[in-house]
Amino acid sequence: MYKPLELFIGLRYTRAKRRNHFISFISLISMLGIMLGVVALIAVLSVMNGFHKEVRERILGMTSHATISSYQNNLTEWQEAMQLSTKNPHVVGQAPFIEAQTMLTNGQKVSGAILRGILPAYEPRVSEVGEHMLAGRLDQLAAGEFDIILGKELAQLLGVGVGDKVTVVTPQIRVTPAGAMPRLKRFTVAGIFEVGMGEYDRGLALIHMQDAARLLKLEEGVTGVRLKLDELYLAPEVSRELAEQLPGVYRVSDWTFQHRNFFSALRTEKRMMSLILFLIVAVAAFNIVSTLVMVVTDKQSDIAILRTLGISPRSVMGIFIIQGATIGFVGTLLGIGGGILLSLNLESIVKSIEQLFNVNFLDPNIYYISTLPSDLHLDDVGMISISAFLITLVATLYPAWRASRTQPAEALRYE
Repeated sequence: MYKPLELFIGLRYTRAKRRNHFISFISLISMLGIMLGVVALIAVLSVMNGFHKEVRERILGMTSHATISSYQNNLTEWQEAMQLSTKNPHVVGQAPFIEAQTMLTNGQKVSGAILRGILPAYEPRVSEVGEHMLAGRLDQLAAGEFDIILGKELAQLLGVGVGDKVTVVTPQIRVTPAGAMPRLKRFTVAGIFEVGMGEYDRGLALIHMQDAARLLKLEEGVTGVRLKLDELYLAPEVSRELAEQLPGVYRVSDWTFQHRNFFSALRTEKRMMSLILFLIVAVAAFNIVSTLVMVVTDKQSDIAILRTLGISPRSVMGIFIIQGATIGFVGTLLGIGGGILLSLNLESIVKSIEQLFNVNFLDPNIYYISTLPSDLHLDDVGMISISAFLITLVATLYPAWRASRTQPAEALRYE
């Protein structure tokens, strides 16, 4: 099979044993460095993709894709808003809610929490909290019973379980003979949920919407209407359409606006992490420069003979570019295989390490999740592979150019 001369000699130089074993060692280190860099990039970006996906699903599982509210903070015509929103084909679920910042107490134990009044029949249409119940059920919340469902960590902070009593303190003031006092109401714990995110497990309490209206002295209004869409990434577009269709008293917001700072920070973190990890590949590329410079020095006489036989400087340059590119290609290929293998098995590997050393790498109070998720994206693998190979290719240019500048007479003077 015919091979171009540059390819034939370049591959031969890559495979050939050298008089200087240190050069072979540096070549191996360069290849391993590129491999490790690619493995690290694929694994870390897969973890970050998995983290973004997991957090997004958990946040949207507890909030909503879009929310209709009022500029007066009291949506009185919420039934009309629900009827109008059903006309949009992308809206697949709706649920009204009342929400307020409150304080929960049990004896000397106190904790702040968001109190959310819901309709148990509607809530499963927009949230997944019913799927995360550890005790009790959503449909146990009945109007007038003043039952409450707490997040697991919130219940632990208050030291209560199902059947115990907690006192809800609202910021609203009522005037009594003893003076101004905050509004208080005793509730019975009817259930406990755990979604795996400290923000909700520690800071959310659910009651029936009618009980919330009585507690907060709301006559007919609600805080808003939460919407679930058939495609969450259509939320900005659907929100704009609803804002145009609904009267001016309504305000429509979506999850990309409500959590924009958080998800923007995650995207920035991913870009910066990619940049930092590419430095591993860059260091390995510098090793390729060192390797090829030493090879050029070692092969001075061979280069001179080739030049004497009529090979052009461009062909000499091509020989050493092929040699360096081969190191980069093999390192990148090994890195792709190792990175994909690691990413697909990362969750089980981390669990095994945690069990072996009895440690917990992810505190849900800090990282929102308790397990290390991995979501491998083929476009990330392609971007990393091409970028790593291009970096190694650029690293070959200077040594190859230096080889092409070899003067035959000068190199063969002492041979």
